[in-house]
Amino acid sequence: MRETDFVSGFARGLKVIEAFGETRQRLTIAEASKLTGLDRATVRRSLLTLSELGYAVFDGKFFTLTPKILRLGHAYLAATPLPIIIQPHLDQLAERAGQNASASVLDGTEVVYIARASQRRVMSINLTPGSRLPAFCASMGRVLLAALPESEARSVLERTDLKANTPNTKTDPEELMAEFRRVREQGYAVIDQELEIGLCSIAVPVENDRGQTVAAINIGAPAAYVAAAEMAERFLPLLKETQKALRLVLP
Repeated sequence: MRETDFVSGFARGLKVIEAFGETRQRLTIAEASKLTGLDRATVRRSLLTLSELGYAVFDGKFFTLTPKILRLGHAYLAATPLPIIIQPHLDQLAERAGQNASASVLDGTEVVYIARASQRRVMSINLTPGSRLPAFCASMGRVLLAALPESEARSVLERTDLKANTPNTKTDPEELMAEFRRVREQGYAVIDQELEIGLCSIAVPVENDRGQTVAAINIGAPAAYVAAAEMAERFLPLLKETQKALRLVLP
């Protein structure tokens, strides 16, 4: 892209939107400035513009995003057939497994949930389409990173905050690269309470009819109910059936 094609003001506005999150639902100009690294004047103009367009509200101190912001995410969901195609298969998978099933895609250093079928609440956070998790310690993230060329996977790790969420979380880049190779060879990834204590999950890649990995699907279960060592035996056949069915219908 040519430098003259880059709209810096638009880029800064998007950065301000991304400063909001589940634990940052209300932000002052100073807080948004600190989170984005942008100067206060720029942040103020961006937030006031969002407010004027109806994407945010301002109470005199705090800015809060409005439901209108969901239109931006809906535009992606409406433009891609993936969630629509995957959802009924995911519903069937969750029902047969008796556990939660999810689908996600890779976005930078994170996985973004595009579909979900819930049977029970197993995580402290409520995961829905649009939710994000760090890719390196999530089962779907491991599958999606394993599908990348090693140089790209390593680049993602270099840009990732390799924070230990639990004592089980693998954070060493070389150990993670070795894990990606193992996942690539066996065709699935199992996470043993690396994302959150009490949660195990198993994921497989979702490929189109050309063999390209376009997403990942997983099953999550309470560790007290299914140990990580038993995840493959219990759920891999169901995941592989769904994987095969999706390959026949994905463009």
